[in-house]
Amino acid sequence: MTASTINNRDDLISYLHVAMALEHATIPPYLTAYYSIQSTTNSDAAHIIRVVAVEEMLHLTLVANILNAIGGRPDLTRPGFVPSYPAYLPDGEDDFTVDLRPLSPEAVETFCKIERPGQAPRADGRLLRTPDSGSPVLAFSPTAEGMRFYSIGEFYAEIIEGLEKVAADDPKLFSGDPALQVGPEYFYSGGGAVIVVSDLDSACRALRFIAAQGEGLDSGIYDADGELAHYYRFRQLQLGRYYQMGDAPDAPSGPPLSVAWDDVYNVKVSARLADYPAGSELAGVARDFNAAYGAFLALLTRAFNGHPGLLQDAVCDMFRLRDGFNLLVRNPLPGSDGLHAAPTFEIPAAFGADPEAAPAAGASARGVTR
Repeated sequence: MTASTINNRDDLISYLHVAMALEHATIPPYLTAYYSIQSTTNSDAAHIIRVVAVEEMLHLTLVANILNAIGGRPDLTRPGFVPSYPAYLPDGEDDFTVDLRPLSPEAVETFCKIERPGQAPRADGRLLRTPDSGSPVLAFSPTAEGMRFYSIGEFYAEIIEGLEKVAADDPKLFSGDPALQVGPEYFYSGGGAVIVVSDLDSACRALRFIAAQGEGLDSGIYDADGELAHYYRFRQLQLGRYYQMGDAPDAPSGPPLSVAWDDVYNVKVSARLADYPAGSELAGVARDFNAAYGAFLALLTRAFNGHPGLLQDAVCDMFRLRDGFNLLVRNPLPGSDGLHAAPTFEIPAAFGADPEAAPAAGASARGVTR
């Protein structure tokens, strides 16, 4: 068993900041695939991706509640919170690339890798050396330099063990302001309820819920509430059928499900602002989208810092960004051999400096809706 990398409250706060960034990092890839789907097509795939994206918002909220409960401050506007894509996530001994790409077999395979359960084969195998890839690694240790986790599940297992250790040594660990907690009345996803965190038990329940719903700790195809884990929701797109209760992991027996891979806008994978012609209208739309997404993150930050009623607005704003998506994905990107434009998620630094000054998310959005 390796030595703990979490020894005090500050270590826990550092880990929870990484957890918030990790949970958020899946949202831009999911939204890019979702909005690449052409209107009136692929309703099954669109529904699956949309529901998972909303549940990632639930995970963000749960981590924010834990952070507030131990006296931290959730901040989704901090520099580097949104990764530069492609980013890397652990998949056992190796890492895999997370890109912003259209709905495709490659995208679904990546989604399955994101959500796949993974337990280290040895007790001392939880932490591994971070490869020198030059791209951001998302499930890393903020207290053990140069180290990352075997899997997302092992990352959360480390936090749970750290919470238990620090709480045993510090009876005042859970001394955060209860008024900052987001309660279930402020968020509804259909796939689980918000847990108000006030002590070790509720904090561990929140972390185990995140893992069980799809990011690592394998509790089976369905969780205790009968909800299909994220990994198996995406597997349905690969296997062509819905799961039913009692199914084996690789043998869904429910109604057939089809994906029309060609009914998708073929957007440039992990597009960057530098890919857009300087001064073009399309470049302006891409910058407007990034500003609107920065405003969305600023709104979430306010919701997690004493204004929980804003969370419902933020969830709506995540999908109100669709007009900005549509203005990009429906247009060819000049010089890209017929590929279409896409958001780049390069967030202006100004939104980290003064979230209160950010315009409403989607304020610049216009155009056709899905």
